[in-house]
Amino acid sequence: MRWSPGDRGNIEDRRGSSAARMGMPIGIGGFVLLLVLSWATGTDFLSLLNSGGQPTDSSAPAATSPQEERMADFVDAVANDVQNVWEQILGGRYERTRVVLFRDAAESACGFAQSATGPFYCPGDHRVYLDLGFFSELDRRFGAPGDFAQAYVIAHEFGHHVQNLSGTNQRVQRDRRTGENSASVALELQADCYAGVWGHAASRQGRFQAGGVELEPGDAEEGLQAASAVGDDRLQRMSTGHVAPERFTHGSSAQRVEWFRRGMESGDPARCDTFRAITQ
Repeated sequence: MRWSPGDRGNIEDRRGSSAARMGMPIGIGGFVLLLVLSWATGTDFLSLLNSGGQPTDSSAPAATSPQEERMADFVDAVANDVQNVWEQILGGRYERTRVVLFRDAAESACGFAQSATGPFYCPGDHRVYLDLGFFSELDRRFGAPGDFAQAYVIAHEFGHHVQNLSGTNQRVQRDRRTGENSASVALELQADCYAGVWGHAASRQGRFQAGGVELEPGDAEEGLQAASAVGDDRLQRMSTGHVAPERFTHGSSAQRVEWFRRGMESGDPARCDTFRAITQ
């Protein structure tokens, strides 16, 4: 990917703040394991993450490295480019927002979150939340290296922002089932397709400008690999050794690749109607 730093107007840096809560510190793999065990047994193992205390807030200057600052610039550049594309597509219906960078834990309008939850979008405050350490997990644990793999994750979360602005999230609020044909899976696959819509725009040659992004040969394959790496079937197999489609919330690896590719090839949000294709 070609990209250049901007003015960081698309990020909200909370890396120097903490919202600590006494509990059990675990990594992303541990979170996935607890999540699957909770689904399988009906016991809320996730409560172990937040047990034993109340949140506390503190602020201090963030100790960073040149590599981490470069990654913050990268997130800002991708967020800026993704939002520019959606402004072109939706016009005045699109509302710009920011990526909140945090470490370990953060308070959002959707509640308390830890790094173990991975990147997420909060409809309550229209913010994307990201601990930069997730990108190392994406590479080392999930086998999805490369800058466009990281950009795919960011673009996916902005896809949820587009869904929130359009009212699509309400479908999931009415239908909270899990499984292959659930509204939850349709929502996530549509966000994958929307990430591909941005990727299609970013692949156009000659569009590069300051604070922007342009894809290079091989980038699309990185995005497809990332989509495959975070499929429900693959994560379940990593955690428990077997696949339970009735527990799917994001879609299988094949589905995620299919819908991301559909957005990449078409560049048309109208081709992203996963609800018609998935839900029953």
